[in-house]
Amino acid sequence: MKKNVILILVSNRSKSAIKVQEILTKYGCIIKTRLGIHDGVENKCSECGLMIVELAGTDKEGKELFNALQKISGVTSKMVSLKLKD
Repeated sequence: MKKNVILILVSNRSKSAIKVQEILTKYGCIIKTRLGIHDGVENKCSECGLMIVELAGTDKEGKELFNALQKISGVTSKMVSLKLKD
């Protein structure tokens, strides 16, 4: 079994989040799980956010999504591939 996950760190949510959302929507059919975390406290939202995206598509499709995220200013992403040892 193999799992591909993309970790996305957004440093300026108010400027970058819309672009990230557009890309995730474009590739929505290959996204199995999406978890978004930010440090919002009461009336003050954090400008930083972390997203964890589990992929269900092919390696090629996952790489395309990853490359699209890499082009967004203020966004750092890393693709992680995990495979169980036999």
